Amino acid sequence: MTAAPDLIPAEPAATAPDWSLSPSRAMDFKTCALLYRFRVIDKLPEPPSLDAARGTVVHGILEKLFDLPAAGRTVAAAAELVEPEWRALLAEDAELAAIVDEGTEKCADGSAGLIALLESTHDLLGSYFALEDPRRIEPADREVLVEAELASGVRLKGFVDRLDRSPAGDLRVVDYKTGKSPHENFEGKALFQLRFYALALWRSTGTLPRLLRLYYLRNREIIDYAPDARDLEGLERQLEALGEAIRRARESGDWRHKPSRLCDWCSFQSLCPAFGNTPPPLPMA
Repeated sequence: MTAAPDLIPAEPAATAPDWSLSPSRAMDFKTCALLYRFRVIDKLPEPPSLDAARGTVVHGILEKLFDLPAAGRTVAAAAELVEPEWRALLAEDAELAAIVDEGTEKCADGSAGLIALLESTHDLLGSYFALEDPRRIEPADREVLVEAELASGVRLKGFVDRLDRSPAGDLRVVDYKTGKSPHENFEGKALFQLRFYALALWRSTGTLPRLLRLYYLRNREIIDYAPDARDLEGLERQLEALGEAIRRARESGDWRHKPSRLCDWCSFQSLCPAFGNTPPPLPMA
């Protein structure tokens, strides 16, 4: 969709780097610089994920649901979109289709095979309708690109699932998650993405979002967070430092691996020193 006029970011400065930072890539670098390198510098392929595919399908259905007139945004209307969305996604990705056909690889909730994935998708949509009534909402924008440039030249970039605007002009940033809500000790990490978007919106439009909302569909939970200027200024300093560390790594080619429990789920174990392996040579600039 085309962004509303007051959400269009300013033109980037001429001194901006030729790369930008998204919430996902920021988290990659914080987790492990070598992981960031494999995904951003080397652009190495990763095997498809059934959980990620289901998230893509649910997001696509909710996007199409809000294309309908308000009265037509019903559970039945959403249900009619489930199989066509899966069929379209599988038609575009032969590797994913093979995994679904084999039925040997399971999602985090244990579902496998197309029938199981269809059923679990219906369940997630049922959870969405239990959390809010889309007939009563008219989003200001959906799947909107937000960009901002910080004082150091670090460029922030990301896509927001949904922006709601109150009659008073207050913004609410909404994100849909198809997994479970995190333990309260990890809510800060979960909210990092929305705080990132809030900062980008604030710096690009001058409007500080009033509320950040996460919908966790698997266990039907909502997490709300109200950012303030001090909070986002602190995040801005963190991202400035992170951007500087990425800049140094890009210039030096020094991408250190950082072993942690997350390594057990990494797609790049066969290339990582933590597993006794050697990364490939850096691509030529």
